[in-house]
Amino acid sequence: MTAPSTTDADEPELTSTGTSAPAETPTRRRTFGLAAATALVMGNIIGGGIFVLPATVAPYGSVSLLAFLVLSIGAVLLALLFGKLARRSPVTGGLYVYPRDAFGPFAGFLSAWSYWTMTWVSIAALAVAVVGYVDVLIPLHDSHALGALVAILALWLPAAANFAGTRWVGGVQIVSTILKFVPLLLVATIGLFFVDTDNFGAFNASGDSVPGALAASAALLLYSFLGVESAAVSAGEVENPERNVGRASVLGTLGSALVYILGTVAVFGLVPHDKLVNSGAPFADAVNVITGGSWGGTAIALVAVASIVGCLNGWILLAAQMPYAAARDGLFPAPFAKVGKGGVPGFGVWACAILGTVLIAFNYTAGPDTTFRVLVLITTFTGCVPYLLSAAAQLYWLARGTRDRVRPAGLVRDLIVAALSFAFSFWLIAGAGYAAVYQGVLFLFAGIPVYVWMRGRQVTQDVEELTDTTA
Repeated sequence: MTAPSTTDADEPELTSTGTSAPAETPTRRRTFGLAAATALVMGNIIGGGIFVLPATVAPYGSVSLLAFLVLSIGAVLLALLFGKLARRSPVTGGLYVYPRDAFGPFAGFLSAWSYWTMTWVSIAALAVAVVGYVDVLIPLHDSHALGALVAILALWLPAAANFAGTRWVGGVQIVSTILKFVPLLLVATIGLFFVDTDNFGAFNASGDSVPGALAASAALLLYSFLGVESAAVSAGEVENPERNVGRASVLGTLGSALVYILGTVAVFGLVPHDKLVNSGAPFADAVNVITGGSWGGTAIALVAVASIVGCLNGWILLAAQMPYAAARDGLFPAPFAKVGKGGVPGFGVWACAILGTVLIAFNYTAGPDTTFRVLVLITTFTGCVPYLLSAAAQLYWLARGTRDRVRPAGLVRDLIVAALSFAFSFWLIAGAGYAAVYQGVLFLFAGIPVYVWMRGRQVTQDVEELTDTTA
């Protein structure tokens, strides 16, 4: 078992080999204040999901609206959980650090590998989500080749922007969050006045039981809440992380949940159910109903493209930071630990962009709708594994009851939050379905040879030297 992370981000951590792994260096400036950290959370949560998923879950019926409410509650629980864990370990790589400190390097590696897999698969899914709205602006004539090209360009533009540094990433997140949040909130409120209850269709249109339809639609909708952990993963970039990570996580999640629930209700009530099921741009269709023409749909399509590209900007940063944290402990290949002048792990950016491109090219032969659905379900599984392990880590510290880690006054509250977060994550994994769990497990187990190789070579000292030369 590794030694617990110190609560001071400038102090070194002990790795599984007993050597000191560099934490956040004293000279490294934290660039995310509360506003930027909250924008990072909201920007990563509100991306392609709000614009695409209403059509994806429409076949289940309006039971998916209930699933959104359940997910909102669960997401707030996770935000509270990560805030508590960040007080204990306010360093970059949160969802990797928590299981590592509690259960040892292998648990930390599995969490890091699963989360890293989720990020680049999610990046590919987001890039695919751009295509439906670009088609509203520039007709692609159902060409899979053009669709794949648009998705790849949508991935590489924000990847290139990440090389400018974390300060630029934070600035882009604030601007893109404002650009998409204000129009979406207006649609979610004004649209309610145009809702036709006949458009909602059947409560359960899946043919399955209500609990089954609720779990299945929730597994898809979880994709829209991935990102609640963004501030915890980037804690090393956040000012006063012991306080601001939890605040940013909760504020960002609550704001996103408000937009999601109101927006989805508006879309379901504006677009007839039979049309919504086959829609590639449901929000654009909803706005066209409000405006009585096509100009509104064009405007929302522009917002959607800007929103998704901005979301990709933040997700690419997270995709680079998780393996960066693991590489500093010698659990990921050493190049992942190399940080450029802008404070961004460049190799991690290259890796996620290339892997995302390969996934887009490989899966696009099945069509964009099928591709998006498959990728979303895979991210549900791979995203929930770190959530599950983080909740288990908190339960472990609470069970140990060590005075420096548990405040007796908040024991019951923290125990309830951790237990419900664990149960919530487990429920979502079960709801993802056999195919998604099967494919997700394959992605997860594919990382075991990497762990065996890295542990066998014991490259911790090499990572320390590499970090010292690039700090």
